[in-house]
Amino acid sequence: MMIEGYASLFGIADQMGDVVRAGAFGVSLKRRREKLPMLVEHERRLLAGYWDFAREDGRGLYVRGAISDDQPGASRARRLLARGGDGLSIGFVPLVAHKHALGRVIEEIELLEVSIVTQPMQPQARLALARGLGRAA
Repeated sequence: MMIEGYASLFGIADQMGDVVRAGAFGVSLKRRREKLPMLVEHERRLLAGYWDFAREDGRGLYVRGAISDDQPGASRARRLLARGGDGLSIGFVPLVAHKHALGRVIEEIELLEVSIVTQPMQPQARLALARGLGRAA
């Protein structure tokens, strides 16, 4: 099953008040040598597949990948999607950030993973497409 969408949107505060600036993922994406893990609800034991495409555009961090049936989190990811879950969330370490009135402005991020989640921290971070859901349900 192929899925894709925005994992993070630039300039929009999340529920903690954090704002990611455009370009924050650039260095991390260039440095990455291994595939970007696709987890379920940020649980390391629930690897569902890998994001084979991740890029920044004018809106945010766009990702595309496949849920792999041979991974331990695949069935849980498919169930979440079948129930209408479409949230995405980044697992990251802020490398350059500074405080602002409501949270942080994050200038540089070390991206660790992108998860399929029920409730994304950034409400607009959602899947845009899930191909193959009919076969999975």
